[in-house]
Amino acid sequence: MFLHKIDNEISLKLIDLGDAERIFEMTDKSRDHLREWLPWLDMTRTVNDTRAFIQGAQRGYGENRSLTTVILFNGATAGVIGFNELNMMNKTAQIGYWLGAGYQGKGLMTRAAAAMTDYAFNELGMHKVEIRAASGNKKSRAVPERLEFKQEGCIRQAEWLYDHYVDHVVYGILDSEWKAKKNKKANK
Repeated sequence: MFLHKIDNEISLKLIDLGDAERIFEMTDKSRDHLREWLPWLDMTRTVNDTRAFIQGAQRGYGENRSLTTVILFNGATAGVIGFNELNMMNKTAQIGYWLGAGYQGKGLMTRAAAAMTDYAFNELGMHKVEIRAASGNKKSRAVPERLEFKQEGCIRQAEWLYDHYVDHVVYGILDSEWKAKKNKKANK
């Protein structure tokens, strides 16, 4: 089983069917909070919908196309983060994430995204990591900005959110930039 301890509070665990009840419960309790920026809530009505999502995530992992993990905060399920897309040919990874309503404002996602970025470069040998967020989603955009990803552009009307399109801002960081940033911090 993949389990990556980030610090004394946070670990990332490879998602499995045993997580379905907890993830669905958190999704259901956070529905209003998540609905503003995530398009899949109307398709997640039962725990079986969450199981289907997990089965898809497991297929993606088995085919080396994605990696989905559960964020554990002091042992409790707090959210999901993963590589929504792994492109082994081009050595790129795209991170996606969400947190339950009660877990925001603790720095969890920034720490989890940093750990995923480290994993992409150090374990998977990726060349570039991207994070995309709706242009109006300031909390989600703050994560790559805090991690010093570079804003690379905007994809107009990239995602349909229930009754309207939203633009996506694309952030990216190269392995050389990430390693230079880490070395700079280590030398301070």
